[in-house]
Amino acid sequence: MRLNTVRKRHFAPDPTAPAACCDMPGCAEAAAYRAPKSREALTEYWWFCLEHVRQYNAKWDFYKGMSSGQIEQELRRDAGWQRPTWPLGRLGGGPGVIDELEAAIDQFTRAPAQPAPKPGAPAELRQPLTILGLAWPTDIDTLKARYKTLAKQHHPDANGGDRAAEERLKQINLAYATLRAWLRPHATVA
Repeated sequence: MRLNTVRKRHFAPDPTAPAACCDMPGCAEAAAYRAPKSREALTEYWWFCLEHVRQYNAKWDFYKGMSSGQIEQELRRDAGWQRPTWPLGRLGGGPGVIDELEAAIDQFTRAPAQPAPKPGAPAELRQPLTILGLAWPTDIDTLKARYKTLAKQHHPDANGGDRAAEERLKQINLAYATLRAWLRPHATVA
């Protein structure tokens, strides 16, 4: 079933047209159609009759007199609706609110430096404990929380693709896997 919708024709007279004659010199027809005066004054209008607005529109070229570079720049500005844009995460080009918030969160989530594992730790766990900054004895919940914090801090995406952060994350992953494998069978069953 097709709905019949009343659609305003594109050449219908403007209902807000002033009760005046056409702005084309020598024309006495009623001015019912508006056309922008220039590219710089798009909200200022000439008021024409239907015949003269068609002639005006046929000659109208928004980009007339612009170089190809200026046209390209205008098209890029139009892609953002003529509003200023900047990369995600930065407001206005400098360090923004998001950067400051992330720095504050990092300050509070960064775990304090913990001492090296006590000599009572098994020999194969001493290096992984040192990498993760955990003290012995530790439990699986502490391990998971510390791993999550370090993984977020050293993830390459959070560090702009830094290779050093990627290598550090690989060491953290290995240390986590080693400790998790050792702690699971040794965890107490409640």
